[in-house]
Amino acid sequence: MSTNKKVLMLPGDGIGPEVMQQTNRVINWFDKNTEVGFDIEEELVGGASYDKYNTPITDEVMEKALNADAILFGAVGGPEYDDLSFDVKPERALLKLRKDLGLFANLRPAIVFNALEDASSLKTEIVRGLDIMILRELTGGIYFGEPRGIEKLSDGTRRGINTEVYSTKEIRRVGEVGFELASKRKGIVHSVEKANVMESGLLWREEMQYLYEEKFDHLKLSHMYADNCAMQLVRDPHQFDVIVTTNLFGDLLSDISAALTGSLGMLPSASLGEYNKQGIRKSLYEPVHGSAPDIRGTGKANPIAMILSFAMMLRYSLDRNEEADLIKKAVGLVLKDGLRTADIFQSGKTLISTEKMGEEICNRLDRIAN
Repeated sequence: MSTNKKVLMLPGDGIGPEVMQQTNRVINWFDKNTEVGFDIEEELVGGASYDKYNTPITDEVMEKALNADAILFGAVGGPEYDDLSFDVKPERALLKLRKDLGLFANLRPAIVFNALEDASSLKTEIVRGLDIMILRELTGGIYFGEPRGIEKLSDGTRRGINTEVYSTKEIRRVGEVGFELASKRKGIVHSVEKANVMESGLLWREEMQYLYEEKFDHLKLSHMYADNCAMQLVRDPHQFDVIVTTNLFGDLLSDISAALTGSLGMLPSASLGEYNKQGIRKSLYEPVHGSAPDIRGTGKANPIAMILSFAMMLRYSLDRNEEADLIKKAVGLVLKDGLRTADIFQSGKTLISTEKMGEEICNRLDRIAN
């Protein structure tokens, strides 16, 4: 169909191809059973690309990425690539995609499904029904600021330098995404920084407050120091809805929120860019888990995070909220029925493979649709 969406599929390394295969099964279900259609193109990335082309991502694949409506990304890396020079390591592919596509907003939801509330390391009553969105600024801050490097001093010792820097534009554009997300959720935004000890944090707080007063005062905004936010996430996570924060703090806080859910195998993510003149924003969707080379080919990988990443693609790139909710409901039913991959297995439940999990999710989609 001419209305089909162009999706570039980049399975990558390790368990990436395995979880992507099951996601493709869910995509095919939507192709056959709904009006949502896709034109899928699959390419090599990461170590798989290096093995064939001596580069983690080719110019041809980058061109396809720039022209796609959305990108589904598996995982990259593995011990066999550890000795490569930094510029050709598999992970460079993901960094290049983020940079060249201008993906500045990283969305990391932390959702506790009812059937998995016992899997968290926290008490059940603390995490029951949890649904938090961490919004991490992805292209600025201390990971990209200049000057940076390691220099040798006159006394023979060395000094490492990294610079935390943010501009008004960088803060406001990610802030707008955060407020827009909150407007479709519970309407609560926590802006997180260290304004008490960092000038960049003070600017972050001032710009978020300005944005709130100018455009979003129908919502609720609170400011919180990053260290306090880390404590509150494990003490009383239900106070949060959308957390908007810097690259560094987002990196840390999203891992804390991930621990609340019990398994990285359950966590999707989205990285979004700015809207173009046609009203389309570049986007990349990937599971939070890595390539997990130790379980590659064993059938133990959990495909749910990759499948939920596809659900995020439906929601944020295609504005298909009903279809995204359908996937979330199907996953919930599979878990309610006691089916588990190895990472979330509990005594008394049924252990199933990567492929079987994909099959069962499609079976639940059939059940819901009929």
